[in-house]
Amino acid sequence: MSDAAQPTAAEVRAAADAVKTALDRHLEAVERRTGDDDLTVYDAFNALAAAAEVYDELLYDRYDEVTPFEIPGADDSLPPYAGPEEPHAVSVLIRRDYAVVEPPRLLAQAQRLADLDPEGHDNAAAPVVGAGVHAALGVLFGEYEADEIASRHKEFGLEEGDSTLWVSAVEELPEPGEWLGAPFDEADPSLVVCRFDVSAVFDEEDDADGDPEISVAERA
Repeated sequence: MSDAAQPTAAEVRAAADAVKTALDRHLEAVERRTGDDDLTVYDAFNALAAAAEVYDELLYDRYDEVTPFEIPGADDSLPPYAGPEEPHAVSVLIRRDYAVVEPPRLLAQAQRLADLDPEGHDNAAAPVVGAGVHAALGVLFGEYEADEIASRHKEFGLEEGDSTLWVSAVEELPEPGEWLGAPFDEADPSLVVCRFDVSAVFDEEDDADGDPEISVAERA
């Protein structure tokens, strides 16, 4: 990190003060807990973990020092399970982030697809390449399933970011079309049976292949 990008001593001190405040709030929440599933304790726990992580990063960037804190990973971040003991259905929620690192490659792939099926795309007379990245992404994700894009992302000029998959228990399947207007509004961590996260943040040391680490959180 360059000197210009380093945090100031005041920023490190402010982060330390934030940890102290979060510690006090966490202790207060624990002292006033109303049961094993107290959401106030859960929220205070997450706030303390976030504050400690910020402080740890700033301390290292400024002074090349570390703390003894172990920041909880995804397997520690789920609240107590509150779903049915024997789910009759599951809902799978997926998020994958990509950076468009090679726009020409993306545009070329989209143009190839448009040329193969000119009647399958709106305004086929206009080249997809001329329409830009926005149109190219529409062609690409309209042609391939999300899992295929994930396995072939480099071919399409994309670079993987974080991704997560949640398997949530539900009593029964919703009616067709019931949640299509807002598919992620009812994502409830307390109903998660298991989740799978992929992120470089889980790396404990440099990986020779540069591949991101996978964190798995699964209910006992």
